[in-house]
Amino acid sequence: MPPSSSPAPAGRQVARPVPLRESVHEAIVEMIVTGELEPGKHLVEKELAELLGVSRQPVREALQWLQKEEWVDLRPGYGAFVHTPTDEEADQLLSVRTLLEAESARLAAAHRTEEGVAELREIHAEGVRALDADDIEAVVRANAALHARITALSGNRVLGELADQVHRRVRWYHTPVARSRGKKSWDEHAALIDAIERGDGDRAADLMREHTEHTRLTYLGRAETPPKPTRKRKPKP
Repeated sequence: MPPSSSPAPAGRQVARPVPLRESVHEAIVEMIVTGELEPGKHLVEKELAELLGVSRQPVREALQWLQKEEWVDLRPGYGAFVHTPTDEEADQLLSVRTLLEAESARLAAAHRTEEGVAELREIHAEGVRALDADDIEAVVRANAALHARITALSGNRVLGELADQVHRRVRWYHTPVARSRGKKSWDEHAALIDAIERGDGDRAADLMREHTEHTRLTYLGRAETPPKPTRKRKPKP
């Protein structure tokens, strides 16, 4: 009787490098979020390729991808431009953020740990130091880290996934108002951390709701958006 053949080993996927267009996509999104590429800015493929040290092809592919995600507008006859969010877009996203993060704060108070609260206080201290140094990029990073940590403390994985979907755009909208929100924003953070540490979920939710609403109203009250670009006329022969 022939020996029984052993089952074939399960397939193992070989790790592959990240496609170049994905790396370019991530780099451009980060430049948009941090304000290095401002809303309305004309994006020239050649200039982006030189800046990122790549050929124009992955830049072109990334711009197509970014258009679908509404980070970039492609306008026939004009080119590619960083998307300028409308007040309606910002209002809708920041309103959804309020719902998600208020629930995150309530659950974080219920599932708090000494280590988690200590991490919140350390991030808060980093944000205050960055504010004192007028390092707005670091302020925005600390703000994002604090809110992300509160969501993580909630213990709700689905809530965390939903919050992650709006995370980058919240950073984008927060950047132009971070300085004007200033110390008041970080005082609100401090009160929120206190409520979480006490285990007062209702108070934590109320404070988060007020905090995110202040940011929304500040953003909607900012300076007018830049004008749309005009088509360049070709010189007459």
